[in-house]
Amino acid sequence: MPETFQNISLLIEERVAFITLRRPPLNVLNIAMMREIGTALAECGKHNELAAIVFQAAKDCRAFSAGVAVEEHVSETIYQMLDSFHSIFRSLEQIARPTIAAVDGGALGGGCELVAACDIVIATDKSRFGQPEIKLGVFPPVASILLPLAIGEKKARELILTGELIDATEAARYGLVNHVVPANHLEQKILEIIARLRELSGTALEYTRRSLDLGRGRPFDEALKESENLYLNELMRTADAQEGIKAFMEKRKPVWRNR
Repeated sequence: MPETFQNISLLIEERVAFITLRRPPLNVLNIAMMREIGTALAECGKHNELAAIVFQAAKDCRAFSAGVAVEEHVSETIYQMLDSFHSIFRSLEQIARPTIAAVDGGALGGGCELVAACDIVIATDKSRFGQPEIKLGVFPPVASILLPLAIGEKKARELILTGELIDATEAARYGLVNHVVPANHLEQKILEIIARLRELSGTALEYTRRSLDLGRGRPFDEALKESENLYLNELMRTADAQEGIKAFMEKRKPVWRNR
């Protein structure tokens, strides 16, 4: 990669981008680190063939992320802090690729918000999740929007209003986590899921991800009309949609061009 990072690393190989959080011990997200994540996502956006973006912590870190740096919540830096953090979520929506969070340890505050934004979450059985911001007298803007969508209105309100932490098993029961595995099986499970995604068209994955986002907070008919338009006037004009249908009819494996 042309960009040199201090707090993260970015590796793009075989159509998958790995963004590794490298600020031990707890991957506390400061402005510099969040801007690096934003730069990494901008690089991901240049790769039309991308099948997935994986967020993970370096092996010498004890947490996926313990959240955003509290010392940057002061008046001198609060605007830059919010802008750099929220830009990550705006970029993820714009890139519209499947996102995977691999969690081993705590995912708290901003770390939990990043997890809530991901499509697929794999967590080890020692992981914990929560939004403890209320204990500092503030609230989590991203979680206020995404957590009710991920785990339901009532439980999201309880977690945000009380600052309660939950373990991986409970997080899976509420729908925040897809898979709970022993720590020594985490990498194997990641590889298993990205292997499935690598078999698919990057173009089809992008349009599908965009369609999934259309229904957020909109009446069904309005969202369906937008999804129909996306399907008919954008997806069906792509080479991969035509190839996928043709390959099915010809009983052969499709050859994706990712456009």
